[in-house]
Formats: sequence, structure tokens, C-alpha cells
Amino acid sequence: MQTAIPTTLMRGGTSKGLFFSAADLPTEVPLRDAVLLAVMGSPDVRQIDGAGGAHPLTSKVAIVSPSPHPDADVDYLFLQVAVDKAEVSTAQNCGNILAGVGPWAIENGMVDVTGVVTKVRIHMLNTGSHADAHVPTPHGIVVYEGNTAIDGVPGTHAAIPLDFLDVAGASTGALLPTGNKIDTINGTQLTCIDNGMPVVLLRASDFGKTGHESPAEMEGDEALCKRIEAIRLAIGPRMNLGNVAQKTVPKMSLISAPQRGGVVMTQTFIPHRVHEAIGVLGAVSVATGCVIPHCIADGLAQLPPISGTSCRLDIEHPSGAFTVDLDMAITKTGIEVNRSALVRTARKIMRGEVYIPASVWDGQ
Repeated sequence: MQTAIPTTLMRGGTSKGLFFSAADLPTEVPLRDAVLLAVMGSPDVRQIDGAGGAHPLTSKVAIVSPSPHPDADVDYLFLQVAVDKAEVSTAQNCGNILAGVGPWAIENGMVDVTGVVTKVRIHMLNTGSHADAHVPTPHGIVVYEGNTAIDGVPGTHAAIPLDFLDVAGASTGALLPTGNKIDTINGTQLTCIDNGMPVVLLRASDFGKTGHESPAEMEGDEALCKRIEAIRLAIGPRMNLGNVAQKTVPKMSLISAPQRGGVVMTQTFIPHRVHEAIGVLGAVSVATGCVIPHCIADGLAQLPPISGTSCRLDIEHPSGAFTVDLDMAITKTGIEVNRSALVRTARKIMRGEVYIPASVWDGQ
């Protein structure tokens, strides 16, 4: 016997995952996690017995429900399902998968179409913060085809602008979680930043790297990986994240001078694989770290002229660049971020039922 669970496979930004209605999954967390492990086929490096794609970027889950929050349309819980471990993490948001939440909510009757573009306010349960997704809905339906290209995704698709309203310090309690612009761990200088995603900025040159190596080259350097993980484990508690040994945050981003006209080049450990591009909220945090004076990016970041309180920054990554718009205010203590915005695309790939053994969950 097997249990059938309604689901939609969607690409969101440069990630891919399964979208579920909360009503179709068990409410008890241990049972829910067991179900999702079975759905994805974890733990197994190939995820051969499930729907996972054998990589952290394709082993993701969104759980969506109508929101009881007075200022939101839907609640969105992101879950990172480990590939080779029996672990399901809610320790972070995912801005790429977020791009699919608005279209999914509209198509599943949780949000009514309001015009040519429908704004969906999303309560991100992982951190309690909010985002507005502006979903194209001409003729009363969601449109996925369009002329917008994002690096890391082939072809063009309809643009879905995302506005992040209150993400600064959402995971750690502060934009600069340690209270410092620069910390030193194991003799290595770094900057900790949380503007939607806890990120540690490190200079690639401090690790003997140019920063323009391929993700495979970075992952294949065992000494580098061990050194970065040691720093991550040490800085985690100082970022108010506690013991991060079993967590997917903070992300570790090696930065270097840009080569394609952007602000800075990134190689991001997420945390044990190297991202082929960069996460949405990871890019927002990196961009924020670049504009704060006297942080680790000083001397590397090539900042464009900043007009008033707004700036547009192109964050380079292994497969292209990611554009982030920041609205910020300069204060006596540093920078106060009022709003972060960017553009993603999404696409519905398949809708139907995913099957798991009834011995894991019988659907009741």
C-alpha cells in the first residue's frame, strides 16, 4: 500500500522543489519530516527512490496555507530536505522557492486575481518576516511565459518582482548579528550579516583562492572545506544561531573582486556544497554587506554611485549575476535597511500526486 499526496513540482528562481498545501500533510513535525524524507528519497546521494534531484538546490519543499496573519495572504514554510542525511531543516528562508509561492497560491484558490498583476503578501514562517510577490495575471490567470532572463536558468520567463519588507535581522535579531563589522575566527577576518539570510563574508584570497574557481574546484578542496566549516561552527553561536553543526545556516560566502562589471564576486557554501549561483536572500545579505562601510568587502566591492537612499547592485556568482535593489538609511550606528527588492521567475513543471509507503504515513 502507498499513500498519495497532492503536490506541484515547481522551479522557483534557480531552485526546484515540491509545493504542498499544509492541509495535505501531517501536522506533527516528526511525522511530517518523515513523510518529506520519504517523498524526496533521503537519505541517499542519488535520492533514487524519491522525487529529489540529488542536490540541495533540487531537494526543497514549500508548505503553503491561507494566513491567519492580519497583514498576509498566505503562510509559507520552507523546508530544506538533506540529500544524504535524514534531516529536514526549517532554519532558513528560501527566496528562490518563494518566487513560486504567489503563483501556486493563486492557482490553488488561496488568493484571488486582482488585475493584470496580483500582489500576494507572503508571511514567511521560518523567520516571521513578510514579502510581496507581484505575479503576472493578465486575462485572470497566472502567466509563466515572458521575456525576463535570470542567470542560472535557461531561456526567458515572466518576471515576478519580490519585495522583502522586514527581513533585516530576521534570523539572528540584528543586521550585524555579532554587533561587529569585522570579527576574527581562527585568524581569519570576516563579516557576519543577516538581511534575510545569515551569511558570513570572507575574502577568497585569505584562503589562497582567486574566487573565480568553479564550484566543483571549491568543493574538491578538502582542506578548504574543513577550514570553512570550522569557522562556521565557531561563528554560529556568536551570530545567535546556537550550535549550527546540524543547521544549514549560516551560509559562507567567499568574495573577491568582480570581473564582469558587478559589485563583487561570490562563491557560496550552502553550507557543504557550493552554490552554482547564489540564493536570493543570500544575495541580499551579500549586497548589504558591500554597502556597509569598514566591512570585509572594503577594497573588493566596486560600488556604483548611490543616489539618495537607493542603490542597485549586481552580485556576481559562478553562473552570472544577481541584481539587488536596496532602500536604506544611513544612521549614526551604520545602515538601516528599509526594503530589499529583486526579480525572479518561476515555472510550474508538474502537478499530481507523489507516493510514499503507507508504513511511513497512511494519510490519516
